[in-house]
Amino acid sequence: MIKLLVGLGNPGTEYEATRHNAGFWWIDTAARDLKVSLQPDRAYHGLVARTSVKGENVWLLEPQTFMNLSGKSVGALARFFKIQPQEILVVHDELDITPGEAKLKLGGSHAGHNGLRDIHAQLGTDQYWRLRIGIGHPGVKSEVANWVLKKPAPDQRSVIEDCITRTSLALPHLLAGDMVKATQMIHTAKPPRPKPPRPATLPGTEKTGDADAEKKQAKGTESN
Repeated sequence: MIKLLVGLGNPGTEYEATRHNAGFWWIDTAARDLKVSLQPDRAYHGLVARTSVKGENVWLLEPQTFMNLSGKSVGALARFFKIQPQEILVVHDELDITPGEAKLKLGGSHAGHNGLRDIHAQLGTDQYWRLRIGIGHPGVKSEVANWVLKKPAPDQRSVIEDCITRTSLALPHLLAGDMVKATQMIHTAKPPRPKPPRPATLPGTEKTGDADAEKKQAKGTESN
């Protein structure tokens, strides 16, 4: 089961609404669902909450170390409570996923994400779970730093928030350790596609609901 839920972001009001803080947004939603309140804890360099799920302690953590030192916070809490890497879920923003979508995976490269890079170093392994919240890519590598530290446009923020709401529904499965079910829920939680416009009705082809009337209309057309 997952015993430590970590959201990545940067502390401070100037960063609250930036794309890089999508992990914080998810943990805030999880805290509301679990009816707990995150509180500052200097020992773990972050905002921390603890709850119990089916007799097991579950921790929520938002590191306040700034993104590049996220592992300092995660490592301190995990080591003290003897939480194994496979029992940790790190929620973070993901450039390579479209806003509105998310992916769950175990292990793998940090792919240049500085928060994950430091967690790799502090845990000594990449074998922890990640929930990757799509924020999209600016299209130019040189713009990535500015992109993640800026607020998304209102329409993008809306679909990211919808994604967080939908994926948080998998929380009970994550905490129970049913990662197959959690993955199914998260990977199929995509924004609904807009319905195509209905074709315009040509004059004289309207449905009358009266079969006899339609036949008479057809005969009239043939005689013209």
